[in-house]
Amino acid sequence: MISISSNIESLIPYQPGRSVEEIRELYGLEHIVKLASNENPLGPAPKALLAAEEALLNMHLYPRTGVRLREKLAAIHGVATDNVMVGAGSESVLLSLIRAYLTRDDEVLTAEGTFIAIYVQTKSQGVGLRTVPLKQYRFDLDALADAITDKTKLIYFANPNNPTGTIFTRAEFEKFIERVPKHILVVFDEAYFDYAKENPDYPNSLEYRLDNVVTLRTFSKSYGLAGARIGYGFAHPEICRNVRKVHLPFDPSLLAEAAGVGALDDAEFLERTIQVNRAGKAFLEECFKEIGLPVVPTEANFFMAAFGTEAEAINFTEDLLKQGVIVRYLKAFRLPNCVRITIGIQEENEFLMEAMRKVYSPVTV
Repeated sequence: MISISSNIESLIPYQPGRSVEEIRELYGLEHIVKLASNENPLGPAPKALLAAEEALLNMHLYPRTGVRLREKLAAIHGVATDNVMVGAGSESVLLSLIRAYLTRDDEVLTAEGTFIAIYVQTKSQGVGLRTVPLKQYRFDLDALADAITDKTKLIYFANPNNPTGTIFTRAEFEKFIERVPKHILVVFDEAYFDYAKENPDYPNSLEYRLDNVVTLRTFSKSYGLAGARIGYGFAHPEICRNVRKVHLPFDPSLLAEAAGVGALDDAEFLERTIQVNRAGKAFLEECFKEIGLPVVPTEANFFMAAFGTEAEAINFTEDLLKQGVIVRYLKAFRLPNCVRITIGIQEENEFLMEAMRKVYSPVTV
């Protein structure tokens, strides 16, 4: 056998959530609702589809490394084009950031119970990883600040956090950043920004124009472009320039970039997405309260149910599958007693609750 580095050998390949086709074949069900991957239940932004369709005529050409998208994002957010990075999903930008700035002598600091990409990408590069526990399923910024060492080079937040849906506040972050040395990169993964921005306590990372703060966002959620793989980031021009040094030269693809540019013109779709999520969130909050499901308050487009044991979470997931509802068991996210449930359109939410009433009853002592 050909040898492989130890940091790669110990990794487990990413296991996506089960597909509708897989569950239909497994259980012989006609109607299935997928509420596992936080996808936009309205589908893709219409203007993104139109832009991608027009770009099909140029598929014989190489893309220009996201120049059009970078320019458009810069104009919208009032920054220079040199402040913008783009890639095949925000994970692509994150990986390039790790490759550009971290060595095997450095460490990444984050929470135990956040987006799994940070664990995988850090380890794949042979970089050290240190985690602190979540506190009531929220990032514990005081504990993170206490955990900083001479080896810490990057601190990663997901805010709102995936998979818990929780946020930390402006006040908490401003207290935290005072304790962070200026040579440490502070990365905000704001994949669910559009769902949380209405909360006055939510800290929009773009308001903190600090040289070591990096913002990551995506078109996957609120614009419905998960399948296109298109994400972006904002940072100091020097950081963006160094990221481009190690980034794949034709990432993102021509079609993905076109879809992203088109999506940014679709304010109507974005507003509809937020409204549908707001209504679905309120509906499910009441339903979960009614049946006693132990969910964590959310600022995203999903809920996380936290059970007393791993077995309860597994049984809940499997029981819903048999009813035609796909949700996400969270052991891979280092939360083995938890399940994530995406907020759907009203018909999907009602189908979820019909299934849940058949299979779930609170555990009583």
